[in-house]
Amino acid sequence: MRPQGKNTILMHRRTNHLVLLIFAALLQCGPLSGTCAHAFAVDRRRMALSSTTINGDSTINGANGSTPTSNDDSNNDTDDDQYRDDPTAFTLGIIGDLHIDPRKFDDYETGRSHLLPILQSAREAHGNVAVVSLGDLGESKNCDHNPALPSELYAGTTLCHETAAEFLGSFDGVPYEVIGGNHDLEGIDEFRTDAENLDVFLKCHGKQVPQFARQVAEKTYIVGLCSTIFRDAAYTSHEVIIDDTQIAWFEDFCRTHPADEGWKVFVFTHAPPNGSGLRVLQENHVVNGCCWLNHSDEKNCRKFIELVREHRCIKGWFSGHFHLGQDYQDSISFPTIEPSEGPYPDRGSCVFAQTSVMRGGTSRDGRQQSRLLRGNKDGFEICTVDHQKDGKVRLDASITYKDDSHEVGVYAHDDVAYAHDQYFKVYMPTEGDMGQICGAESEECVLVNESEPITTETTTWWRLSCGRVLGVLNGMLLEYDKSTLAPLGLVVSADELLGRRIAVLDSGIEECEIDFDKPGMEGAECADDYNEREQAVIMYDEDNNVTVIQPNEDGSYWRKIVRNKIARMKERRRELAALEFLKYDLGVGENAAKEHVKSSWGPYVTTSGVAKSTNAKEQIK
Repeated sequence: MRPQGKNTILMHRRTNHLVLLIFAALLQCGPLSGTCAHAFAVDRRRMALSSTTINGDSTINGANGSTPTSNDDSNNDTDDDQYRDDPTAFTLGIIGDLHIDPRKFDDYETGRSHLLPILQSAREAHGNVAVVSLGDLGESKNCDHNPALPSELYAGTTLCHETAAEFLGSFDGVPYEVIGGNHDLEGIDEFRTDAENLDVFLKCHGKQVPQFARQVAEKTYIVGLCSTIFRDAAYTSHEVIIDDTQIAWFEDFCRTHPADEGWKVFVFTHAPPNGSGLRVLQENHVVNGCCWLNHSDEKNCRKFIELVREHRCIKGWFSGHFHLGQDYQDSISFPTIEPSEGPYPDRGSCVFAQTSVMRGGTSRDGRQQSRLLRGNKDGFEICTVDHQKDGKVRLDASITYKDDSHEVGVYAHDDVAYAHDQYFKVYMPTEGDMGQICGAESEECVLVNESEPITTETTTWWRLSCGRVLGVLNGMLLEYDKSTLAPLGLVVSADELLGRRIAVLDSGIEECEIDFDKPGMEGAECADDYNEREQAVIMYDEDNNVTVIQPNEDGSYWRKIVRNKIARMKERRRELAALEFLKYDLGVGENAAKEHVKSSWGPYVTTSGVAKSTNAKEQIK
């Protein structure tokens, strides 16, 4: 007899939702006290202060709408006296991926106790303070929070956002701002659509729109952009996607707050933008296409760095996402570098900084750290608040404004430690470096690694005639952005590539692409020196086995092979249905059934123009 299906439970999930919330509240509240057992107290009036208006703009006025309080903690190492009564001074506590697990609050309370004295001291000195959360508020697993649906993920649920709002609103009246990350709309069992999930996120945090803009000091704004797509993601649901409405709003905001009028803007997003220059990354984010903002959208992926280059009011950009620490210089990048280190990086007037995590169970390199940003009209400092060292504050970088459009950044320390392998330090190509292979864009045949097969130590890159950039790193073939040279994604994995060689060959006629819809291009012809070539990238081994590496339909090479979570969940349920058919209808044993079930995917498995076979291993005929 078939067991009861999941659908029977899911049919009643909305009916039972109110009951589940009440039950969850009883678990967290004392039955007689009538108050929740959280160690932090929430002032809902302070939460309202952090609300973003329909225009995405809110302001901290003078003392931030709160009454300054005395601070008896003299061990906060903030040196706020230098900023006392300075209207241009500000201090921000920046919290990385929280991934709250309601069963494990100790690290959050510890982190709060480290940040709070710093913020209180700054509020007493100049009044311009705020907390910024970089999103990913809840743990992406079941946290024993819903006994009626034990498979439900905690991230993205109403309970998750309410709990996060309580924590972020508990900093003694210091207002907070928050943006959504790739897990904050993951309430897939509670909400049917991204819009429903986003609406609850906004309501819980007192926001009217996903983005925010808050004036924290004289001529200084903090701006946040929020990921708003999860279920509807074209590829992986863990891509951080800023929608077109927010991008247009952000562009207009930068245009109306120009650097030459003295405006300074600090931006906060869950993931960093392509072109940020941050190089301490997680390999899974790179190869799965969720490393940068709008990663899978070639145009919008590059849009953010283009805005940084155009608008020099953007002075700093903070992100999380990687769960890696702040002990490495590569977790901060400056807009200018020493000429000896390479060509000008073209990052406008912006410093990019990566932020670690507060809870130990979410760290990928053992670090538990938050960021501290403090500055005034002369520049700013980026610091680490180390939650494993009793909240010790360490200066990481000092940035001094030379004028409205230029600054000088100085690292305050060398890399603290690289004594682990829990990160993927990305080799970032630069024009003319030792790894570049010249000629692949113009010659008929280029053998990329003729002298020896590819190993994990091979580091090389080249441009194709079309301008796209490919390179070998850690035994993998990657595609890099043709403008910023940031890694975009995996083309061929190491298990296929190691021990083989790569060649770039001419494969057809030279092409000339002209957009005749573009004004002024009517009647245009190819220039005499136009030499974009149709090319084939192949890999081959010592037995003369050759694999042609075909580009995607849009011309890119990196493999967008991870579908969004909803699609994968449905595919998994179809496989489970097939397993149950084998077991209960055909009488096949469970272990044998698993060996007999396979899936078939489209859309293309052959170069044939006739639909004869769906066998992906069919040989060329």
